[in-house]
Amino acid sequence: MISRATLARAGQRALQRHTNPGNRRCLATPASGSFSYETGDAAGIKIASRDLPGPTTHLAVVAKAGTRYEPLPGFSEALEKFSFKNTSRRSALRIQRETELLGGEYSTYHSRENLVIGAKFLRDDLPYFAELIGEVISRTKYTAHELHEQVIPNMALSRKSLLGHVDQLAINSAHGIAFHRGLGNPLHPSSSLPMTKYLAEGSLQYYSRAAYSKSNFAIVANGADHQELTKWVGEFFTEVENSPPKDLPNPGATATKYYGGEERIAHDSGNSVVIAFPGSGSITGGSYKPESQVLAALLGGQSNIKWAPGFSLLSKATEAYPQVHTRTEHHTYSDAGLLAITISGQNAQQLRKAIEEVVKTLKSVGAGNVSKEDIKKATATAKFKALESGQNISTGVELTGAGLVQGGKAFQIDELAKAIDSVTEEQVKKAAKSMLDGKATLSAVGDIYMLPFAEELGLNV
Repeated sequence: MISRATLARAGQRALQRHTNPGNRRCLATPASGSFSYETGDAAGIKIASRDLPGPTTHLAVVAKAGTRYEPLPGFSEALEKFSFKNTSRRSALRIQRETELLGGEYSTYHSRENLVIGAKFLRDDLPYFAELIGEVISRTKYTAHELHEQVIPNMALSRKSLLGHVDQLAINSAHGIAFHRGLGNPLHPSSSLPMTKYLAEGSLQYYSRAAYSKSNFAIVANGADHQELTKWVGEFFTEVENSPPKDLPNPGATATKYYGGEERIAHDSGNSVVIAFPGSGSITGGSYKPESQVLAALLGGQSNIKWAPGFSLLSKATEAYPQVHTRTEHHTYSDAGLLAITISGQNAQQLRKAIEEVVKTLKSVGAGNVSKEDIKKATATAKFKALESGQNISTGVELTGAGLVQGGKAFQIDELAKAIDSVTEEQVKKAAKSMLDGKATLSAVGDIYMLPFAEELGLNV
C-alpha cells in the first residue's frame, strides 16, 4: 500500500512538473491518433486503454454484475452502494480524504448488465487509484451496520425516485414484459419487495467473490499509457480471485429470449406509454444488426434542434399535439436489444390520439412507405449518435469493458461507423416489417382508463 509520505512526495513532484515550463505538455499534440482501444492482459485480467491527450485519466472496473446477473433482488445495487466504504486497510473517511487531497473523484453505478466502479484523477496519480480500486473490489468489509444504516436506506431513496417518474416506470416495465427474467429484472427492487428478506452482509460478501473474480470483469482506462496500466494492474490486483465460487448460481448465463406482452400500471403523476420491439445486440457480440439503430433514428420523435419540432417521422406524426413528448431509443445489450418508443404527457386524451398516430406511422414504415431521402438522413443521424456515444468517455468505458468480458472484444468506434454506413434501404424496410409482424411490448403507466390497449391499436402482443 502506498504510504502517506510517498503520496505527499508524489504530489510535490507533480506540482514541480506542472510549474516547470519546460515540462509542460502541449494538449494540442495527441498522444494517440485514434479513438480505438489497445487491449491486453495483466495478472489474468482483461484490460483496455486509450492514451487520449490531456492531463487527466479515467480508470474503471466494469464487472458483469448488473441486475441481469444478480442471484437475488437488490444484490447488484447493494454492491454498488458498498463501493468505497470501509475496507480491511482503509476507512471510508480516509478514502474520501485521500481522494480529495489528490483532486480526484470516484463514482459507481449499475446497469442491467454491468456494475461500473471508477475514478477520475490527474494522470500522474494512476498508481494510487489503481491500488484503491483493487482494494475496493477485493477487501471491502461488508458490515451489518453499514448495510442497514447506509446501503438499504440509499436503495430505498432510489426506489422512491423510480416510483415518481412515469417514464422510468414504463421503460422498466417494458423490459420486464419483453425479457421476463435476466434483462427483465428491474434496475431497482420494487416497493412491494421486502429487501431485508434477501439482503444480508454475508451473502453480499459471498456474491462479491463472483462479481469481482478475474474472469468476470475488465479494467478500462482513458488517458493512460498502456504499459503503465499493465504494470499497476499487475501489481495491485493480485488478491482478486481467479474464478467465481462453483456453488453460486449464475441466472443470467442463458441466452436472452424476447417474449412481448402488455402491462398497465395506474399512476396519478402523469402518463407514459412505451411501445417496444426486439432490437439489436452490441457490436461486440454476435447479434448486432445496425439496421435497428437506423430504424430508431428514422422514427425519432425528439428534435435535435432547440425550439424546432423536428423532421423525423414521429415528430411529423405528433406535431398536432405539442404537449405530448415522443422519443425513440435503442437499448443495446450483449446479446439482445430493445427498440422502445416512449410517448408521454399530462393530458391522457391527447396522449391517446398521439399514440394512434404513432402506430399509424409504424404500420406505414412496415409497409415500406418511406422515402430513400428519409432513410439516408436516418443513417447519418444513427451514425452520429452512435459515434458520439462511443466517444463519450463514460459510455465508451462501459461498452468496452462489457465487450471484453462478454465476448473478449473491445468496443471500437471505427467498426461501428463502418457497420452503420453499410446499411441499405432494403434492410431498414425489412427490419420494420419484421418488427410489426412479430409480437410487440406495450407498457401503459398513468390514467389507464383513457390509455389504449394494444388490441385497440392493432398491435400483436
